Amino acid sequence: MTLEIAVVLGLLAAAVILFATEKLPVDLVAGLLLCALVLGGILTPAEGLAGFSNPAMITVAAMFTLSAGLQRTGAVRLLGDLLARVGRWHFLTGVLAMMALVGFISAFVNNTPVVAVFIPIVAGMARAAGKSPSKLLMPLSFASMFGGVCTLIGTSTNILVSSIAEQYDQRPLTMFEFAPLGVIFFAVGTLYMLLFGMRLIPNRGDGQALTQAFNMTDYLVEIVILPHSKAVGKPLMQAPFTKAMDLDVLEIRRGDQERLVPLPDTVLQANDVLRARCNVEKIRQIQEDQGLALRPEAKWEETDWQSENTSLQEVVIAPDSAFEGRSLEQILFRNRFGATVLAIRHRDQVLHEQLSKVPLRAGDVLLVKTSDYGLARLREHPAFVLTSEVVVPQYRARKVALALTIVMAVVGMAATGVQPIVVTALAGAVLMVLTGCLTPEEAYRALEWRVLFLLAGVLSLGLAMEKTGAATWVADSFIQTLGDAGPFVMLSVFYLLTSLLTEAMSNNATAALLTPIAIVTAQAMDVNPIAFVMAVAFAASASFMTPVGYQTNTLIYGPGQYRFSDFLRVGTPLNLMFWLLATFLIPVFWPF
Repeated sequence: MTLEIAVVLGLLAAAVILFATEKLPVDLVAGLLLCALVLGGILTPAEGLAGFSNPAMITVAAMFTLSAGLQRTGAVRLLGDLLARVGRWHFLTGVLAMMALVGFISAFVNNTPVVAVFIPIVAGMARAAGKSPSKLLMPLSFASMFGGVCTLIGTSTNILVSSIAEQYDQRPLTMFEFAPLGVIFFAVGTLYMLLFGMRLIPNRGDGQALTQAFNMTDYLVEIVILPHSKAVGKPLMQAPFTKAMDLDVLEIRRGDQERLVPLPDTVLQANDVLRARCNVEKIRQIQEDQGLALRPEAKWEETDWQSENTSLQEVVIAPDSAFEGRSLEQILFRNRFGATVLAIRHRDQVLHEQLSKVPLRAGDVLLVKTSDYGLARLREHPAFVLTSEVVVPQYRARKVALALTIVMAVVGMAATGVQPIVVTALAGAVLMVLTGCLTPEEAYRALEWRVLFLLAGVLSLGLAMEKTGAATWVADSFIQTLGDAGPFVMLSVFYLLTSLLTEAMSNNATAALLTPIAIVTAQAMDVNPIAFVMAVAFAASASFMTPVGYQTNTLIYGPGQYRFSDFLRVGTPLNLMFWLLATFLIPVFWPF
């Protein structure tokens, strides 16, 4: 144990804690890690920044662009619409078709936007069949993971692991090298979900209106401005009761017909009726002093929120969103999107008060009252995913065949060895723009910078572990403890360790931390390192036990109204089955 090894292992431990606790965004943790390694003299500036030019980094960035091209032309949505027809015809056939289709698409493009596109489609299928959306959203997320482990480009983790293997003088992994075991995982996982998993998923929010689902009964109120109120004649923003309370006025009704948009400078008049979000008990306590009256007989129905150009919507904060960790106030949500947030579902709780101050997290669901204009803004912004089937945006339908051809050419050329995947993916991304499938602005917006910065940071950590000998030191410790048990046990331990870590922190971070150790351990035991690399790759992309271990689980957590225990109940048997399959089959496909 040298001082450099101790420093690297200390940074590794700190990174694991920060990744798992989410005290800081993962990309910021990766940046801090990179700076510490360079400032501490463990890596030179060139070595520290080498991750930004790593082939894995370029390939993942290009794959984001290819995925965006398929989305923007409507290719993914077209397949989803065909699926919806099957689901309406026969529910179980529709579920099988959904899992097969989502898995197939996810084998070749980034699965997070695929799941985002399919959420409203699948929710519509469930409602048409009289089922709760929760019954289908978890199979949707799991299917995207089943497909992602089938190819090199199915998940950024596979690309990252292949790149690290090359750094350790191992051969690069080929496009369909993952397929033999990946297809078995796909088949076993799909059968499990159809036969057992869906039965274990509870009904959540079955048939509930949005106001019921978000427990809005005690937070929606109609307030009448009495003639003697101090608010009469004053702009809404200067009314005494708006200053005294956490209150959002959603609509002003004046007379029998007139419905006003509640602008800050709208002058209040006697007998105006304000529809508002606030704590009903608190408004009762001040109504006499403020010259207000409540309408206790007001019954809030879903139709009350529908008009020619307004509606209620569920909006999910997307994983790796630029708004993660920031509040509605900080992002100027109401001014920016012309919409009002009525409630926030965060994990297992629904928040109704001080909403403007709440830090947003990936997977949070916002209950939003919005105009058609605001709805379009929300739908177009990459930070949000809408869960309802709203009007389909304008796609470049004439470019569908072209976008599909580009993706197939990228996959085909890489699979046949004509060019490395980094070259074909980059060329495909450029062609998406040149052919008009994407505009340059859309291509830049498609890049998920948090993921890219995370990759660059953890790649520098992998290099530091190799350079200082930290990977060798940890590998020697493993061998001293378990080496006598043989390579089967060691491979099984690496899969299990990776699987457990992935449930608590980023799958890319887990893979980057354990792949160097796995390779060095295999070399020290004089067995095939690729077998151990595969164990880490498959385990890092098969996270079913928690809603935070994988991005697609986070994405469906809020819309499905799941609880943490739901993932444990359904995902634990699946994790155990995959662990056993990997332990016995990896040595068959990649002999020691």
